Amino acid sequence: MRLATFDGRAAWHVGIVEGDEIVDLTAADPTLVTMVDLLARGPAAAASSSATAPRLPVSAVKLGPPVPRPPKFLAIGYNYAAHLEETHMARPTRQAWFNKQQTSIVGPGDPVWIPAIAPDEVDYEGELGVVIGRRCKDVPNDKSAVLDVIAGFTIVNDVSVRDWQELEPGMVVSKSFDTHGPIGPWIVTPDEIDDPLSLGLRTYVNGDLRQDGNTKDMLFTIYEQVSYLSSAFTLEVGDVLSTGTPSGIAWHRPGMYLKAGNTVRVEIEKIGALENPVIAEPA
Repeated sequence: MRLATFDGRAAWHVGIVEGDEIVDLTAADPTLVTMVDLLARGPAAAASSSATAPRLPVSAVKLGPPVPRPPKFLAIGYNYAAHLEETHMARPTRQAWFNKQQTSIVGPGDPVWIPAIAPDEVDYEGELGVVIGRRCKDVPNDKSAVLDVIAGFTIVNDVSVRDWQELEPGMVVSKSFDTHGPIGPWIVTPDEIDDPLSLGLRTYVNGDLRQDGNTKDMLFTIYEQVSYLSSAFTLEVGDVLSTGTPSGIAWHRPGMYLKAGNTVRVEIEKIGALENPVIAEPA
């Protein structure tokens, strides 16, 4: 099942993408206001509402970020060995997480801004996103236990301002500029993905292949990540976890940084593609 948020003209609606159509669940059940509402009720609620819901062509709607305002938007750093090599970082002995602010989130097709105050080192990072589907704490480091609390998977572009990042160990500001958290195009439920630890991930800038990796190369798997985070604090329905990026980023490669006029496309096997134009920050 592919769960999406889209522009219902007056407000966001949630729906199921089936082929070239989107099933408008909010139109059938107005109590399904947000994706968090839908995820909290589970796939059965989506299936039951879809029987009477109107259908629209996907081409006729504007898809938004699947979870426009997640309770938490967290990302792990330095989680692929080849990425460590290109950034000249030592292999971490434990997971290194940071917050991306909710206000960084945009959806597929939305522009990514080159900030007026930091225009020179804006970077891309294609990543597998995990969306939490059940409130949980102390989840065991076990595949079945973790999949039981995951609503599904999406694509994240962890846009980063590298010169600011080098001045800020916590990375919260450098990773949270407005528009620097594209997510989408939808959430794919776990039943559609045989093995989330064997997904090809590619990032293109203007059609040029920049990143070509696979989730099997993660240092800390998604099962370890969910277990680790939930050992410290409660994970909530709709939380988005960005699980690290493979090699091929622009950092330390000055000619590869993003510029206005670029288009970034992140593709993940069995999920789809997230594409965003890059523009100068509007006045």
